[in-house]
Amino acid sequence: MKIYRHFFLLILFFVYAPNALSAQANQPPNVILILADDMGLGDISLHNQGLNRTPNIDQLIQESAWFSRAYSGSPVCTPSRAALLTGHYPHRTGAISLNMEKFPELSRIHLKERTMGDIFTANGYVTGLVGKWHSGDGKAYHPMRRGFQEFVGFKGYDVEKSYFNYNLDIQGIYQEVSGEYLTDKLTDHAIDFVRRHQQEPFFLHLAHYAPHRPLSAPEALIEAYLKKGFDKNTASVYAMIEVMDRGIGELMAELDKLKIRENTIVIFASDNGPDPVVGERFNHEMKGTKYTVDEGGIHVPLLINWPTKIAAKEYSEVIHFTDVLPTLAAMCQLNLPGDLALDGGSFAGLLFDKHTQLPQYRYWQWNRGVPYYSHNAAMLEGDWKLVRPYVMRNVPLGESVEKPVLYNLKNDPQEKTDLSAQESDRYHTMLVKLEEWCRRVEYSRMAEE
Repeated sequence: MKIYRHFFLLILFFVYAPNALSAQANQPPNVILILADDMGLGDISLHNQGLNRTPNIDQLIQESAWFSRAYSGSPVCTPSRAALLTGHYPHRTGAISLNMEKFPELSRIHLKERTMGDIFTANGYVTGLVGKWHSGDGKAYHPMRRGFQEFVGFKGYDVEKSYFNYNLDIQGIYQEVSGEYLTDKLTDHAIDFVRRHQQEPFFLHLAHYAPHRPLSAPEALIEAYLKKGFDKNTASVYAMIEVMDRGIGELMAELDKLKIRENTIVIFASDNGPDPVVGERFNHEMKGTKYTVDEGGIHVPLLINWPTKIAAKEYSEVIHFTDVLPTLAAMCQLNLPGDLALDGGSFAGLLFDKHTQLPQYRYWQWNRGVPYYSHNAAMLEGDWKLVRPYVMRNVPLGESVEKPVLYNLKNDPQEKTDLSAQESDRYHTMLVKLEEWCRRVEYSRMAEE
């Protein structure tokens, strides 16, 4: 009797196993979008002569499509994330400031906007956000009302004093956490999400807080960097990044263990450049920092990894956060709403040696409070960058009278030489283009208020 039973089970295996494997092979790719906070290009050990340790990010870069000219959507958190999540310039989304307590109505994505979570959910994906939201306060703006079926994280100002003591929103219910390091906690929740949803297509946005203030990390790691001669703040930042990097390695190892790595697209980026408040550190001598539209504020790391599908290669094309959503839509064959006119373009064609037409012009602007477009604005066309200079961190009291400047980034990556006089025609044409963009996005912003 046992022989017949075993024979029957063997027949079932050969009949159903190929079907199961075929179903897995035909499953849409999973997506994990990992975002660091205030991490610069100079914070990656592969590109900074080993100042700090990021072995897992280094390995991902070497195995991925790496974009050497990738740009965030803004030089600060909220608008940058709005651009990433919607494919629209942040001004169109209404999320233009970064202080959710002082400017709640200016630091939230309009309810009319469809987020990446909305779009993946509509296409049959399980969606989750682990980490920093910072895109709207209040019930209507909670991540679970903005397309994410699962949420473990915080608004953006819930980690006040230390990564060891903070409040965590788990499915809409806040909990106090003490003694568990925030970055490790987020990694654990990300791995748990992947384990629970390994049998179905999922979209996970892992939005780390590191290395954003408050600076705090395991003392042993900080001490190791202090011994290398770094000041306390830099040592803390590098320690925070090392813990995040370790967690990314653990997440990649889990994908391998579950045998879903080859069907998972992984993107890693940072929302903007380094925070000047914590002090200066190596960032390839780029001008500017977080808060400014200079290269140091908006030129960020960005890679996309899909084993066996995407070749490891460095790309020099200009990529913007608004391009990420249309690219994922193309790669995952998502159906997009017919009225969704995105500002970005898909760079999927680059990855698969097909025709790609990305936007010719890219734009940025940020100041605290209501937009003054004469402050801290920029546009990029190829190697040419027009900049309306950064004036102040405070809320501006009026329009800026600073003269716009023109740089050629290919010959002058540090933005030192103003070529507006030598390139007068180009300069004035770009001024008109920037002004036109400012009017368009401000009209969109006001129409939604």
